[in-house]
Amino acid sequence: MSSLSDFSLVTQVAVMRNKRAFGQLVEKYQSPVRRFFMSHTLGDVQLSDDLSQETFIKAYTNIASFRKMSSFSTWLFRIAYHVLYDYKRSHKVTTDVDCLVGNSSAVRHDEVLKMDIYNALGVLKPDELTCVTLQLMEGYPIEEISEITGMASGTVKSHLSRGKKRLALYLKENGYGK
Repeated sequence: MSSLSDFSLVTQVAVMRNKRAFGQLVEKYQSPVRRFFMSHTLGDVQLSDDLSQETFIKAYTNIASFRKMSSFSTWLFRIAYHVLYDYKRSHKVTTDVDCLVGNSSAVRHDEVLKMDIYNALGVLKPDELTCVTLQLMEGYPIEEISEITGMASGTVKSHLSRGKKRLALYLKENGYGK
């Protein structure tokens, strides 16, 4: 689906409250939005699903405010970013690494790898995590990350640089690389 298709679907939702058109937008973007939250919740599936659902509810109720000054996906991720920010502000998020790992002898190799990745993401500062996940996992360029987060592009670049260095160091220290 191209951006033009997104604009067409958004128009159908905004003007006619076409739920089928919105369903197509959800279908297209639910995986990337959920992946964004999975990175920030360090693999908490239930919380990621809840935050994703809240994002799409807010998108649906506010779709008339979409002004096509950016792509729909940038607008949607800006909502997701604010949902995450609001959640973190209202909850003290703590991660117990022992709970994440559990009984490692019963865990498959790919699940251990996933946990290692989430643990690696856990060493990042919140802004670094946001910038790194938006660029490396979702493929957004620096300019769009800047638009989503409201940070200056130089600040985004700094967070990306520091975040990537932290990730590389953590992974190297934990047996992933030389």
